[in-house]
Amino acid sequence: MRNVIFSLTLSLAAFWVAAQEPEFETTVSDQVDVAITAYNNGLALVRDTRTLRLPSGEVLLRFSDVAQQIRPETVSLRSLSVPGSIGIIEQNYEYDLLSPAKLMEKYVGRKVRLVNFHEQLGFESVEAQLLSVNQGPVYKIGGEIFLGHPGYVVLPELPGDLIAKPSLVWHLENTAEEQRLEATYLTGGVSWKADYVVTLAKDDASLDLAGWVTMNNQSGTTYVNAKLKLVAGDVNVVSRSEVPMARRLGAVDAMYLFAMPVEESFAEYHLYTMPRRTTIKQNQSKQLALLQSEGIRSTKKYEYRGQTHFYSQPMPPMIGEHVSVFLLFENSEENALGMPLPAGVMRVYQEDSEGALQFAGEDRIGHTPKDETVTLRMGSAFDVIGERIQTDYRRIASNVHECSFEIVLRNHKEEDIVVDVVEPMPGDWEILRSSLEFEKVDAGSAVFHVAVPKDGETRLTYRVLVTY
Repeated sequence: MRNVIFSLTLSLAAFWVAAQEPEFETTVSDQVDVAITAYNNGLALVRDTRTLRLPSGEVLLRFSDVAQQIRPETVSLRSLSVPGSIGIIEQNYEYDLLSPAKLMEKYVGRKVRLVNFHEQLGFESVEAQLLSVNQGPVYKIGGEIFLGHPGYVVLPELPGDLIAKPSLVWHLENTAEEQRLEATYLTGGVSWKADYVVTLAKDDASLDLAGWVTMNNQSGTTYVNAKLKLVAGDVNVVSRSEVPMARRLGAVDAMYLFAMPVEESFAEYHLYTMPRRTTIKQNQSKQLALLQSEGIRSTKKYEYRGQTHFYSQPMPPMIGEHVSVFLLFENSEENALGMPLPAGVMRVYQEDSEGALQFAGEDRIGHTPKDETVTLRMGSAFDVIGERIQTDYRRIASNVHECSFEIVLRNHKEEDIVVDVVEPMPGDWEILRSSLEFEKVDAGSAVFHVAVPKDGETRLTYRVLVTY
């Protein structure tokens, strides 16, 4: 019992000492530098540097103007001017923000003043006791209970435990008066994505590529003149069910940069450093230039694809199917590119007969390293039609099937094309005969490269034996 009383006495003494320590506040006006590293998963690493004067000894420091979606468990503080001169005794994150609802909650059971309460009652101001705010305010005036009121509520003072801005509060041991402090933390609500504009030449043989980064800031604070870095890659993060819901976006701000970002490898990801500082406002979407390249060699591919279930059952004729169109280019230095491309949407534009750019399709790419092929599905070719007829089908055994197909490809374009007929083959398969050569690209696919003349057609027939 004596030990319990002694420990309680020490705790109360420590609390009393802490309460007597001077409290200092640093705001964004003390900020001398801020750097943001944004990730694909909506997280950002913030490095906030501020200069201030602190007395030696134990002191309470309120670090205001931090992100509202800060992850307090990730916060660290260090002195850049005098390393080792700051020791953290205790750290708190205060986020009980001032609002009309919070103020009313704090005054439940206390006296408030109602102004212009009701003209028919014959008074303009009256003292009342706030009994409850559940589903609306309930007041006691004299001996009567009032539900709601048509006037204003006047409070005598602000409660001391409500703050206007989210703040970090440190109980510090300080040994240097002139301090340059850097606070580092992770916050939610800062996201980025890549978007690309592809301008395709009329002959489909080359293209120009422009990449843009779209930043969205819903973290709860503004980052002024920030140094910005972007990490492309899938960084593993432990899920947190309490992450706040994202709020609606505000204004859109486009920023055009002449200098391109500097790209480098970082861990298992890629890091892009923006060449200029930028201000990212709260509830703002901002666009930044990522890359610009011209004269990239490209090819267009036509594909007519089957399905694995075509070989295990009788199939009705498939008439008037449009052939898929793909755009391909190599992401290499020899092809005027060679930069790791963050995941995003590539939108393709091409000039019409009058020289006006028209939208030709879009596709999403994953994170694409250099020296890899980018393949974009642009849609279906209007003038290239495919037809598939199962001309024979036999079930030899419960797991053995033999069938024949006739595929007709018609080209109504003004130039000759090649259509890749891609046939996904299930189980063990053997093409017994075919009218055209085929390529076994993998264990489960046969590809026929079918040349189709302009304003003409080509017919492909083959017979296959499939064992499941």
